[in-house]
Amino acid sequence: MSKRTAEYWINRLQLATHIEGGAFREIYRSPLLAPLAALPSAFTGARSYCTSIYFLLQQDQFSAFHKIKSDEVWHFYYGDALIVYEIDAKGQLIEHRLGSDPDNNESFQCVIAAGNWFAARVAPGGDYALVGCTVSPGFDFADFELAGQATLAAAYPQHADLIRKLTIG
Repeated sequence: MSKRTAEYWINRLQLATHIEGGAFREIYRSPLLAPLAALPSAFTGARSYCTSIYFLLQQDQFSAFHKIKSDEVWHFYYGDALIVYEIDAKGQLIEHRLGSDPDNNESFQCVIAAGNWFAARVAPGGDYALVGCTVSPGFDFADFELAGQATLAAAYPQHADLIRKLTIG
């Protein structure tokens, strides 16, 4: 069997354009809710215990730097390696390499800590990557912040070149 194309997965999984780049579809949202009183003070309302999506990036796309108030677990499913860039609270840049080749320092999962800035793109030479993202407490757009290029670059000047490449505007 030959390698499936990005278009195959977009159609097969019914993926739609995502605000941060790429294509996605939510596949699970827990019907159980964590009440506001049980959540850290940064949250503004109850949240599903867990949500998950399919997410696909093609070579000419990127997931723009953003942050959320929950931990996010990324899972590799198919395609080429994906690099997830994370900037932690101390300004350290961590590069997670998702893929199926452990001899190339790739792993099937990585975790982005709540509140850290992160972005992603297909590794050089790759066509696309199909991954999944699981968020707990569950994802809500009220907890999502898309990075402003100038603001993020000013906060982390040591990563300004990467930030310029992986932000919108």
